[in-house]
Parts: sequence; C-alpha cells; structure tokens
Amino acid sequence: MTRSSELFGKIEAALARPGAPSSDFDLNPDTVLPEGRVLRDAAVLILVNNFGDVPTVTLTKRASGLKHHPGQIAFPGGKRDANDASLEAAALREAREEIGLPDRAARIIGTLPSHETVTGFNVTPIVAQLTEAFVPKAELGEVAEVFEVPLAHVINSANFVIEGRRWRGAKRYYYTVPFGPYYIWGATARMLRAFADRLET
Repeated sequence: MTRSSELFGKIEAALARPGAPSSDFDLNPDTVLPEGRVLRDAAVLILVNNFGDVPTVTLTKRASGLKHHPGQIAFPGGKRDANDASLEAAALREAREEIGLPDRAARIIGTLPSHETVTGFNVTPIVAQLTEAFVPKAELGEVAEVFEVPLAHVINSANFVIEGRRWRGAKRYYYTVPFGPYYIWGATARMLRAFADRLET
C-alpha cells in the first residue's frame, strides 16, 4: 500500500463514521438563537495535498478590502448558487474561482457534518484529495494569498487553543489553531477541529 492510499483510506474510513454537526456557538452554550431562523447553504473544500514532502491542507487569506471577514483565514468555498448541482459542486466551483483549482483535479472523499456560522450559513465541509499538482492562482479582489499548512498540524487536537473576545456586549469563545504567521480561528478552526476529532477517534 502506498503512502497516499494509506492516508486517504484512513480519511475515508473516518468520514464514514457518524458525527454531530458543529456551530460557531459550540463554546458559547448560553447563546440564544432566534426561532425560525433560515440558514443559507454553503460548502467549503478541505483539500488535502499529498504531492510534497508532507501532506498539507490548502487555505486562503481573504483580501483586506472585503466587506465580510477581511484578512481572515478560510477554506476555498462559499454559498451554493442556484446552478450548483450539489454542495460538492458548489465547493469545487468556488475552489476553481478562488484558487484556480483545475476541473477534475480533486477527488471527493466525503463530508463532515454541517457547521452553522454566526453569519447565517449552514456550511458543509467537503473533504477532497488533490489528484493533480497545480500552481494556485488567487482570485484578485477576494483572495490575498493561497497557502498550505501541514495536515498533521491541523488534525492534532493538542494544537487547538480556546480564546475569547468581546462580541455584541458579551464574551465569545472560539477555537484557534495558529500556524506560523497565520492566525486560524473561528469557523475555519472549528471545522478543522471537527476533522481532527474524527481522525483521532
């Protein structure tokens, strides 16, 4: 068995096990959410690259001029459009637009349970294997940088730290998983923590 087949076999088996959905409110159990709230469907791509010396996950740094979450670290992805046949299609389309991922260069392995964000999205993390090496091309105006973090770093629960800040008059707690100059926090860190928990089970 090759290194890649062993790694992705482990990931596929882990994703096949049942899991619970997550949310931006997991560490804030006193949060009262409005009844009847309507969430918008979205999908992100957790793209695992095993072409280099160590397996990595592709992340982006959002452009500083964006209205929402400028400068934050995120997965390639976004809201599902009416023309997207599925959430997987939405994640792949967004990755093509944001980082230049070629068509048919990723194999879908599975999904993690959905994640509810404070901004009203129901996000499904789509885990995929990069099957064709490529040079990322950041979408001007939306993505400032495309970079890789070692898979081993973001699937080790010991690397996650709970931090907090004031938000809407109350202390809000959230996961972080810093790597070098990159401060990975919020929904991205929470979804990575869910991925880590699944692989460590």
